[in-house]
Amino acid sequence: MTGGRGMEDRFDQERLGRIDAFVRERYLDSGRLPNAQLLIAHRGQIVHFSHQGAAREGGDTIDERSIFRIASMTKPITSLAFMMLVEEGRVALDTPVHHVLPEFRGLGVYDGGGAGVPFITRPTAEPMRMVDLLRHTSGLTYGFQNRGNIDAAYREGRIESWHGNLDLDGFVAALGKLPLEFSPGSAWNYSVSTDVLGAVIERVSGQPLDRLFEERIFAPLGMADTGFHVPPEKAERLTDCYTLKPGEGRVMYDRGASSAWAQPPKLRSGGGGLVSTALDYHRFCRMCENGGTLDGVRIIGRKTLELMTMNHLPGQSDLASMSRSLFSESTNGGAGFGLGFAVTTDVARSMMPGSAGEYYWGGMFSTAFFVDPVEHIHMVFMTQLSPSMAYPIRRELKTMIYAALN
Repeated sequence: MTGGRGMEDRFDQERLGRIDAFVRERYLDSGRLPNAQLLIAHRGQIVHFSHQGAAREGGDTIDERSIFRIASMTKPITSLAFMMLVEEGRVALDTPVHHVLPEFRGLGVYDGGGAGVPFITRPTAEPMRMVDLLRHTSGLTYGFQNRGNIDAAYREGRIESWHGNLDLDGFVAALGKLPLEFSPGSAWNYSVSTDVLGAVIERVSGQPLDRLFEERIFAPLGMADTGFHVPPEKAERLTDCYTLKPGEGRVMYDRGASSAWAQPPKLRSGGGGLVSTALDYHRFCRMCENGGTLDGVRIIGRKTLELMTMNHLPGQSDLASMSRSLFSESTNGGAGFGLGFAVTTDVARSMMPGSAGEYYWGGMFSTAFFVDPVEHIHMVFMTQLSPSMAYPIRRELKTMIYAALN
């Protein structure tokens, strides 16, 4: 599937075709990935849209209707929703989080304990602010990082379980009883920050996160297949999802036919809960590329989006110098972090072709997107395999896409 002739001229079609052949040979024929869907657009028009591999075990090939779990590609959408409230003057980037979530009042930094021993904390140097949630400098963490006593406490409390005992308010209350890994603003750590931001959005707006997303983002943008679960009438379109197990290789994680995503979650995860399609996320990217508007509908202000896609790490540093995370959806060299997106600040340090100012993110099931406002191109990649750092396919795709630019 391609765009008009003028749009095609922007890319070398033979080189674009090489990408599909490469993915098929290296990832599909080898069984590393179950499927691969690649959408590339220039100035909003699709110039390449390919579908390879089965949607379900022994089933038909994925197509433009296939629904994928986009995991952390939810984060930019949640961040955008928060910034819509900022534009309305209802909250600000420097608002202390505890002003909206009083459960976070008095949160301290880890100073000992855990593993059955009461935690000891010390006061934070600065309060956690909303900007810390957006750029992952909050001091929060993820339970799956397996690095110490704090994330062990996250796992023990099943804090991140979408179908567990906690709703979003219970999730915030549980986090409010645990220490931070570091004083907010002093380091970067991939974390549940965006889930907490979802709770902030609910408290400030007075609306459940799913309803606000639908009314203010998905419906206006025509993202009809994006949400926190797959309704019965679309259930057959949800793909199978896999994970890698040491010594076993790729194994089934969540069957499309009997998926956990068929039911609304108890915990609405603004950090990772959405399902979507390549065409829906393409519309989100088009809106971003257009400065906050699509098909005559303005979602967010142009200058607000510019602010979101600047590097907000303290001192204009990058993830390589600030990150404490063992896992993220980004390589660290030459990458800053904005308000919901990673941002390329130094193309040479990234060791990939690209443009300064491009912004991007991905999800734990190896989905990915980037928007390059300099070259006016964006990419959406869909597949379903965790963990996302198992293979360097994102780097390979990005390199080959830029190699095809005329």
